[in-house]
Amino acid sequence: MEWSQGYLLHTASLELPDRVIQDDAQFRIETRHKPLGVVGAIVAWNFPLLLACWKIGPALMAGNAIILKPAPTTPVTALKLGEICARVFPAGLVNILTDNNDLGPKMTTHPGIAKIGFTGSSQTGKRIMASAADTMKRVTLEMGGNDPTIVLPDVDVRATAEKVYGGAFFNAGQVCLAIKRAYVHDAIYDEFCDALADIAKAAVVDDGMKQGTTVGPIQNKAQFEKVKGYLEDARTSGRIIAGGELRGGKGYFIAPTIVRDVTDGQRIVDEEQFGPILPVIRFDDVNDVIARASASEYGLGGSVHSADLDKATEIAGQIDSGTIWVNQQLNIGPHIPMAGFKGSGLGVEQSVEGLAEYTQMQVINVARG
Repeated sequence: MEWSQGYLLHTASLELPDRVIQDDAQFRIETRHKPLGVVGAIVAWNFPLLLACWKIGPALMAGNAIILKPAPTTPVTALKLGEICARVFPAGLVNILTDNNDLGPKMTTHPGIAKIGFTGSSQTGKRIMASAADTMKRVTLEMGGNDPTIVLPDVDVRATAEKVYGGAFFNAGQVCLAIKRAYVHDAIYDEFCDALADIAKAAVVDDGMKQGTTVGPIQNKAQFEKVKGYLEDARTSGRIIAGGELRGGKGYFIAPTIVRDVTDGQRIVDEEQFGPILPVIRFDDVNDVIARASASEYGLGGSVHSADLDKATEIAGQIDSGTIWVNQQLNIGPHIPMAGFKGSGLGVEQSVEGLAEYTQMQVINVARG
């Protein structure tokens, strides 16, 4: 709740002022940002309130009306947010549209909707982009990732393992920017795997409303079945040294799972698990691991860990991802642009650059004399 509020408050402080490009005896040339009109937003299920605020805030600040469609598995928070908006804004400015996952194509092809802002899977994002083409809609696509982390041999192993674990298993791994594959230098590989396994084994997997729980459930059955498939692949592709178990009874619970002795080309490494599984891959050459980290259809986030900040920063700049953290993960905020390379997205979310995505730039070019 506080996170969503913070994003809305920051977005409310942003401005897109007119910019004068030339002002002399011959010409006055300036740019303006015009509202698009009605924009559509389609959001995923992993952070239903936050993602709704990510779309509603900039849409309204840019002067648009918005139609928001939450995921079919998480409609309640969006509907409650809509109730609040109905008490604040004029009728028709903020609209919440729920469905059985069948109304997205009607939004993406509707001629009265000027833009679609989407957060979700890359497969769905590609369909939205294709569907929006006939009406030349603008699209902002914030999609999946297979975020790598690179751990160099000069790190404090235990402290860095804690950071990597936190970056991989936050929200049970159901985060587009979570670490999905860890490349660890051969000199510390065994020690680092053991440290990750110790941390994972100490996790408390239970209902997130219970005091002491550190890892909650998979959000829905379809995703639970997908993650189970990745677990089976992990058993045949590598060696599970922590987790791997399903908790019996009610709920979609999977223990945080560490898989070692895997490599690129295997499904557990090459695909986005979007669940509590972390494959750990060995490397011994920095240039090679940079290429391996970038050799993905995705390019959303990633990280580099080293005691040498200059070296880590240099490596970070060579990885093909929209955000690369150094000695941290998941440091995001409303003032920080979020953009993806390749199959991870199109356009920008957050910050003043993200606000501009909800506008049409217009140039006023005046001749004097």
